[in-house]
Order: sequence, then C-alpha cells, then structure tokens
Amino acid sequence: MKHMTRKATRHVNQNEGLIFEKSSAGKAAWKLPPLDVPEVDTHALLGSSERKDLGNMPEVSEIEIIRHFTRLSTWNYAIDLGMYPLGSCTMKYNPRVNEVVARIEGLANAHPYQPLKISQGALRIMKLLSEYLLDITGMDAITLQPAAGAQGEMTGILLIRAFLESKGNPRKKILMPDSAHGTNPATAAICGYQVENLRSNAHGMVDLAALTAQMNEDVAGMMLTNPNTLGIFEEDIHKIADIIHDKGGLLYMDGANMNALVGKTRPGDFNVDVMHLNLHKTFSTPHGGGGPGSGPVACKKHLEPFLPIPLLFEKDGKLGFDYDRPKSIGRVKAFYGNFGMHVRALAYIMANGCDGLRQTTEDAVLNANYIRKKLEDVYELPFKSPSMHEVVFSHRQQSPNGVKTMDIAKRLIDYGFHPYTTAFPLVVPDHGAIMIEPTESEPKEELDLFIGAMRAIAEEAEQNPEVILNAPHTTRVARMDETQAARKPILRWKPSADSQKA
Repeated sequence: MKHMTRKATRHVNQNEGLIFEKSSAGKAAWKLPPLDVPEVDTHALLGSSERKDLGNMPEVSEIEIIRHFTRLSTWNYAIDLGMYPLGSCTMKYNPRVNEVVARIEGLANAHPYQPLKISQGALRIMKLLSEYLLDITGMDAITLQPAAGAQGEMTGILLIRAFLESKGNPRKKILMPDSAHGTNPATAAICGYQVENLRSNAHGMVDLAALTAQMNEDVAGMMLTNPNTLGIFEEDIHKIADIIHDKGGLLYMDGANMNALVGKTRPGDFNVDVMHLNLHKTFSTPHGGGGPGSGPVACKKHLEPFLPIPLLFEKDGKLGFDYDRPKSIGRVKAFYGNFGMHVRALAYIMANGCDGLRQTTEDAVLNANYIRKKLEDVYELPFKSPSMHEVVFSHRQQSPNGVKTMDIAKRLIDYGFHPYTTAFPLVVPDHGAIMIEPTESEPKEELDLFIGAMRAIAEEAEQNPEVILNAPHTTRVARMDETQAARKPILRWKPSADSQKA
C-alpha cells in the first residue's frame, strides 16, 4: 500500500514484570551510615503503632529499581514523542520556558502561609495573569482558584445559582446541548439542577426553535461549549444569548475549546455571563492525572459578588486578599489555586504576546482543516459546517465491513500514534465519532504521517478488515476487554499462593 508509512516498530522493551515480582528477601537499594546520635527505643516511642513487618513491600537492588522504572518510562506516549490527536482535550506542547520560569526558587518554593509582604511577586503574577485572561475573554472579574476545568464548571454554575437565589428563585433546570462538553451534565447535577437535553440542528449547532420552546422561568440557564464538541462555532451565539436572557436565565460557556478563539473573538463580547478556562488546554500548562489542572472562572459584573473567597485586590500598590465577601459561594479549593500552573500560563502568554496568541489560534484551525481536507474522501463528515480547531469524522464508510471508530483507534496505535477521541460527541449517529484535534503544535510533516496512517487504515478496512479488528499488533498486550476492566477493575497486586510459600 502507498500509505503504509509507520512511525514506530515493535518496542525494544516488550515485557516488564511488576516491582513486587522482582523482590527477593534481603535485597536493599540503600545503606544508611552509622548513627551519630543515641539510638531511640522506637517501641517506647510508638507503642502499638510500631510495625516490625512491612508486609509485601518489594525488596530490590538499586540497579533493579533503575532499570525497572527506566523501562517503564520508555512505554509512555507523550507530547514530546509525537502528536496527540485527542479531540476536545487540546493536548498541545508544553513549552520549556514555562518549566524554567516555574522552577525559579522564589516561586517554586513559595509557601501559601508565608506573609503577604514577602509574597508580592507571586501575587503580582496572579494579578497580571488575571488581567490578561480578562482581556482575552472580554469578561469583568475572575477567580484563579478552581483546580481544573470541571471544578471551574462547578464554580460557574454555583455562581449562577447564587445570583438567581439572590433574586428569589434559583430555578430548577439547566439546558444542555447534545454537543456540550462531556462533563457539563454532571456539573449541573452536582449543583442541584435537573439536566434537560437540547438537540442540535442539521448543521451541528443549537436549534434555535428548540431553545425558544424549552427556555422558560424554570430554566436557570444553558451550558454551551463554543466552539462545540463537533468543532463548530455557534454562529447564532448572539441570538442564543438573547433568548436565554429574555427569560431571566444566564449563559455559561465551557471554555474547553478556547484554543480556537484566543485573539480572534471574546466570549464577553457575545454576551456570555460566565465561563471557565482550561489553562492546561489553551495556555499550555501540563495536563494532569487528577491534577495539576487549573480552571479559572471569569464572569460579568453582576456575578462578581458571588466569586469564591478570597479575591485578589490591590490597594496603594500593595496586593492582598479580600475575605470580607458576604455573598461569596465560599472556597472551592484550598488556598488560591494551583499557583505553579498560573506561573506557566503567564509565561506562555507573555512569550507569545497578542500577535503570537492570534497566530496560535489560526495555526490550530489551519491544521484541523488540513486534516479534514485530506481525509474527507475516505471518512464521512457527519456535519458539513466549517471546522474550527478540531474535526469530527464518522466510521460510517468503514462500518459495513464491521470496522468501528474504536477499531480504527486501536489500529492507529500500530502506526505509532496515540488514538483520537472515540465515540464522542454522542450527537454523531451510532456513536461513530472520530474526533481529531491536532492543535497548533504539529508541523506539516507530523500531520502528513498521521494522514497517511488514517488513509492506510481506511484502505485496510476495505481490503483486510481483520487486521484492524484484531489490532493493536505491536503493543505489549493485545486488545483489552474494556467492559470487564470498567466493571471489575483489579486495582491492587496480591501475591500468589506460590510466591507466599517461597
């Protein structure tokens, strides 16, 4: 086949046992010097809390530890190795300048309990970042406290609830487009609202007639992702905002896809009331496995009194925190947010400047449309509206041969790429979504390799679907039973009876 270029071959380190399985009694990777102070009676000090037996802790040598974790590190796929085409996740490159700045001693070792008078530099970073984010979004006030996008969503909906409660009625429901970001329904439910689905029209945008019919005095507002999870900009956004506001509701915008808007348009200018930003998506801070995310929330003036405490303020050139905010929803995180992410995001913004941020947006949109143009003849486009920073295909052309989006994703691993986002958004018929977001990080060479892999897989689906259905072939283990893994996960290692006897 002419499109069979692969980025990777079989890995040199195919197998690696668990660290527990390498254990042998008496091995140690450390040696302590003789005590130079009197020995303490640990039993007298700890009493019944003293442990003589550490249980099944691994006993291994230093070289075994080094080799074990070095081998494991070579199994990881990372943005430093290649493209992450995950749609909606915006897995962009983390510039090294961010890491250099975040490791400046006075910032990296700053303690949240240290006095404000010696924290002015750190507070100035937060103040400057806040001002830049307000300028980028067109909003009036902001909190940097939320620790992730999902927590930012929660904070934003709590602001809406507090505002409506101050008017006498928090209302009952939140409208949720079927093209919304995946965490939005759970957020609304956590905040005490019923979730009411709002269908998309044939163009993959909010159906204005349906919105008009469903928007009433029971509805607190709508959670809108814009561009939505189909990668489509809601071109009727002003009309959407007017319909919601005319009935006394508020418009929340999920900022997960701001990488398509920065420097081009501002949510505040199309009448969004409150929104969150994912610093790890749009402003290049690291994604974390449960942290170190950061999800600042920006809002209009009417929601400012309800922002979490404390709120940063400046008086006579000195920065401090305001805790005297009787209408505040309270804290949503300990201290002031994930400060290390604030440093990195500010470094990214300042390194790029206005022109650079605008160019980043334009390059992200260009890359997505390049992929769309190169693949639209072999993968169906369920919605033909213009794509922004991501493009969503469907498995419809491959499904007659039994090949679905998950199968294609598994096969993509054999070509050296991390899979795209599968089966989401659910608005794509038969849950067949192939959701691709290259971000601005990827050069044409990487895009062409990805396109070549996807075209090769489309060819295989016609000529030899079994090779896709049995993929991946080059990984350390074969395809997992994902249903079983979700329903009956094995979360800890237990020694076998034979190893216990040994």
